[in-house]
Amino acid sequence: MSAAPTLAYRMLAATGLHKGDRPYQQDQVQILRHGRARDCLLAVLADGMGGKSGGRKAADQVIHTARQLFDRYVPAKDDPAELMRQLVLESHLMIKLTAITAEEEPHSTLAAFLLGPGLACHVVHAGDSRVYHFRGAEMVSRTMDNSYVQRLIDEGKITEDQANSHPQGNLLTGCLGTEDDPPVSLHRIDAVLPGDALLCCSDGLWHYFTPRELGMYVNSFSPREAAEMMVTRARQRANAQGDNLSLALVRVEAIA
Repeated sequence: MSAAPTLAYRMLAATGLHKGDRPYQQDQVQILRHGRARDCLLAVLADGMGGKSGGRKAADQVIHTARQLFDRYVPAKDDPAELMRQLVLESHLMIKLTAITAEEEPHSTLAAFLLGPGLACHVVHAGDSRVYHFRGAEMVSRTMDNSYVQRLIDEGKITEDQANSHPQGNLLTGCLGTEDDPPVSLHRIDAVLPGDALLCCSDGLWHYFTPRELGMYVNSFSPREAAEMMVTRARQRANAQGDNLSLALVRVEAIA
């Protein structure tokens, strides 16, 4: 009995970052390639909050923690879900330690996905930064925000469209660096296929797009072109009132 042919694929990636109309940048984003496993990467995004420097310090702690954990991660042996859980918990702890010596109250969201050998994918988030999974131009899934308006949507009190203009749209029910333990919203994407794309983005970006629009960009253009076009379009729609915005985009393509 012959073995099934091995699927040949490549991963194309890009990031985008813009301070919007804010006086300082508190978002941070990075795509990390594993040093010892070529087909393994970690995309991580943090939207910092808490004063001029507090939010940036919090976001920096998330990225620093991700680098340390990913450097120690052994894909063939370690549990990927545990890596993602530790990313949330250790980032939360480091941000709280930072707060001891800071005048501000540093907090941060987190959105990350780990794409491993064989296209296994694990996702984690805390706050209202999101991870989207697209198949072609169609959204397969996205993370559900830890926010007040998401709770209202879940309870059937408002619609997704109404949430975009709700006066308490930026009120989070969970993030990193608070007194309470952070939410650890983990899930696994069972099948990432050629033609699929994974998108992390902060609310400064996703606020200005429908899932259908995001799907069009990630499917129709290279990751670099899509990132540039989404940032430009979000800036236009923000009408000089935009927040910091960031994204990390990875698309899987088959190799003939």
